[in-house]
Amino acid sequence: MTAYFIQAFIYLCAAVIAVPIAKRLGLGSVLGYLIAGVVIGPIIGLVGTETNTLQHFAEFGVVMMLFLVGLELEPRMLWDMRNKLIGLGGLQVGLSTLVVMGIAMAFGYGWTIALTVGMIFSLSSTAIVLQTFNEKSLTKTEGGKNAFSVLLFQDIAVIPMLAFIPLLALPELVEKAQSLAQTAAEHHEEISLVAGLPGWAYAIVVLLAIASVVVGGHFLSRPLFRYVASSGLREIFTATALMLVIGIAALMSLVGLSPALGTFLAGVVLANSEFRHELESNIEPFKGLLLGLFFITVGAGINFDVLFANIAPVLAMTFAVMLIKAVVLLVLAFIFKIRGSDRWLFALSLAQAGEFGFVLLSYTVQNHVIPTDLAQLLSLVVALSMFLTPGLFILFDKVILPRYEKTENTREPDDIDEKGTVIIAGVGRFGQIVNRLLVTNGVKTVVLDHEVQQVENLRKINTKSYYGDATQPDLLHTAGIDKAKMLVIAIDDPERAVGLVEYIKHTHPHVIVMARAFDRRHLYRLRNAGADFMVSETFHSALNLGKHALIRLGVHPFKAEQQRATFYETEVTHKDTLYEAWKQVTEDDKYLVHYRDMFIQLEETLSAAMKNERYRSFSKLERGWTPPPKNDTTEFSQSETD
Repeated sequence: MTAYFIQAFIYLCAAVIAVPIAKRLGLGSVLGYLIAGVVIGPIIGLVGTETNTLQHFAEFGVVMMLFLVGLELEPRMLWDMRNKLIGLGGLQVGLSTLVVMGIAMAFGYGWTIALTVGMIFSLSSTAIVLQTFNEKSLTKTEGGKNAFSVLLFQDIAVIPMLAFIPLLALPELVEKAQSLAQTAAEHHEEISLVAGLPGWAYAIVVLLAIASVVVGGHFLSRPLFRYVASSGLREIFTATALMLVIGIAALMSLVGLSPALGTFLAGVVLANSEFRHELESNIEPFKGLLLGLFFITVGAGINFDVLFANIAPVLAMTFAVMLIKAVVLLVLAFIFKIRGSDRWLFALSLAQAGEFGFVLLSYTVQNHVIPTDLAQLLSLVVALSMFLTPGLFILFDKVILPRYEKTENTREPDDIDEKGTVIIAGVGRFGQIVNRLLVTNGVKTVVLDHEVQQVENLRKINTKSYYGDATQPDLLHTAGIDKAKMLVIAIDDPERAVGLVEYIKHTHPHVIVMARAFDRRHLYRLRNAGADFMVSETFHSALNLGKHALIRLGVHPFKAEQQRATFYETEVTHKDTLYEAWKQVTEDDKYLVHYRDMFIQLEETLSAAMKNERYRSFSKLERGWTPPPKNDTTEFSQSETD
């Protein structure tokens, strides 16, 4: 028992130390686990032969991962993504598999081994790519969205791969494995429901097993979860979720199918269940821990003797695989019209092999498809490609992206062929609303934005706009700043916004400057620079949402409107005092503490005002309040006119 505690402590300690360091260095958690395994295994030698046994146990984390993938795959979402999912993802997996297969056959490997290797290398690392996208805020880019579609298809493709790989078993490997297993069979006998059955009976049993998962998941799971949830014991719900996953995995194993296949199907069936999020929250910690353990055992199982003995072939295969996948992805990016830097993000982010490669390699060895020595080499290739992935993202950030940004920024500003009463600098989500309101009231505007795509999008909806940097004096002169009455500043850069206010008030003091502020500090800076009117982009929307929150919580609509007006009036009353206190803030702590005291005093005043019923004194806003219609569920009401 002591030995188990020591080994568990070593694995957990390695993960706790290595993973946070890897994440801080931008390498991702998966590489952190792999590095931890390499350190405690081949380098230090703290763990040894038990890693293979632990790896079989940790592979259950992959089963849980596929269950969670299934939970995310709602039929409607799959239908909306069908073009990119099937077209882009299917072509990527298919072409990568065929190209790698052709090269492997050219080097003398049989078609079964070559096909298996192609399938393994066609997959990319979902864990590394999605985590890096989140860390670098690339998820919502065009390249990130297309990469997600491919990764989703790859995760789904693992299921048929797991079902297909056993059919590629080599007779000589099967015969060798059977001879080695004869003595072991006396001590251990695998439980199976299909052993010795004829083909037709085996097919029926398999179909019945799959049908039981689908039908049982749809009709029986909900009553079961309702019964368990009624107990109010979270640990019992967790036990039920684990029971479901383990039971389905065991059923699939009993009929000779992949446990991952069964849990994936169960996840898809439960994707629309009201208990979906509860299942995810209960399974996620176990999945993460077991997957982490799996990656540690992979790192600990890397044979450095094999690596150093085959360093040239391993490096050559690694770079060849990454180059092949990148070329295939670039071709698909051209076909599917992924443009600019997004094309390179799409290609480079998916050029590595993935964590499922380790799973498939282990699975191919178990099913006698690939020899053990070749599997060891391929495992090194998968690991090295994952180690090199952060370098590809650095290449994109430091080399490729700046070139495209420079190309866009060097584009000449548009020729402005009209003048307007109001110039609007920046037409994102904020500037567009201002422009629409002014135009629909007959005010002539000149709209400027420094993002090419934003200008093009506006032109598609018949909103005339011009590309150019509104902070450049020449462009403002061309836009007619000399005769304009007003400038609305809604650009995304706070520093440039403040600088623009200072320039306009110095050179064109007759122009009314109205500016969007990001927060209270930015609002004070704009006011200090001379802006005539400033508004925080979130203040009024948050205040109105807060009012509706009170109404939904049972507060009478008039009372909620009264509290909203009180909040607004209190802020307006004290804004000058806070601004003067802010102007005194320097590096001297005395002034900073003074500002904090003023803000705390404002909160106390606000709290006291909220408690005052004010039955006899109504504000101007309250006297104009109109009760909302009965059962009103609209987002805005007539009173929201500040």
